[in-house]
Amino acid sequence: MSDGSSNAARARRASEQEVDDAEIAAVDFRCAVPVTGAEDDVNERAERRPRRRRERPTPSGPVSRRSYRRVTHAFVVLLGLFMMGGIYSLLASASNAQQGARQPDPANGRQLYEISCITCHGANLQGVNGRGPSLIGTGGAATYFQVTTGRMPAAQQGPDQLSKPTTFTEDEINDLVAFVQSLAGGPEKPVGDLRNDAAISEGGELFRLNCAACHNFAGRGAPLSAGKIAPGLSDATDLVLYTAMLTGPENMPVFSNNQLTPDEKKAIISYIQSLKSMRDPGGLGLARIGPVSEGLVIWVLGIGLLMGVILWIGAKS
Repeated sequence: MSDGSSNAARARRASEQEVDDAEIAAVDFRCAVPVTGAEDDVNERAERRPRRRRERPTPSGPVSRRSYRRVTHAFVVLLGLFMMGGIYSLLASASNAQQGARQPDPANGRQLYEISCITCHGANLQGVNGRGPSLIGTGGAATYFQVTTGRMPAAQQGPDQLSKPTTFTEDEINDLVAFVQSLAGGPEKPVGDLRNDAAISEGGELFRLNCAACHNFAGRGAPLSAGKIAPGLSDATDLVLYTAMLTGPENMPVFSNNQLTPDEKKAIISYIQSLKSMRDPGGLGLARIGPVSEGLVIWVLGIGLLMGVILWIGAKS
């Protein structure tokens, strides 16, 4: 029995295998990758497949590599131009400093005069009656003082023209000075060093003798008669002080070279400028007009304090 059953099982498996082979042949089954020629088929499919271009992410967004390179090149070019411009500016500034200041232009000074000054001083600097004095003989020194301190052009007629910020640049002032000097003559605008520090003590004596009566012993200024004022000198430059002594603006007398030599003028300027940096050893200077003001302050404060104490004692009693 056992031999018969085993033979039957083998016969059944053989028949099943024949059926499977017949079904495979009916559907024409092929292997996914043939035994021979596999590489050729893969290469053909790879060549027929379209290639996709991978784009690299950039800081500015998903732009192409060519655009990114263009932006980078443009940035490098702009940076180079900026650096070249900076170097050129430095070299040009150094060259201008070596060449010196700009030369005054009398033609431009005439144009400025016709715009700002001709109404009061006339077309030929002869002056206009009731408006402004003649500028003949005043020279460029007077023009420099009046325009630099802002007294001219004047806002209105009055006994005294107060100092105010000027409406002209330094080059425009020099052009006006050159124009007036070319037509009017007179004292020229001084140049060079205008101090004489070696004679500062002599400058102090000359200042007290010639200037302190109006400008105060410390140069703080003081009121004069008829609504006029002797201005303070704390903000005056060397050139303003020299041109003022040279031309005598308003009530100030003219100190010509016969009255005060150029060295004496420079000594006075050195003394005035030293007052700006000199400290009072006793504390509050009270305009440095001497012990009278200090004694007056002490007297008033002392009497006031004493009266307060007396009233407080009376109220308590």
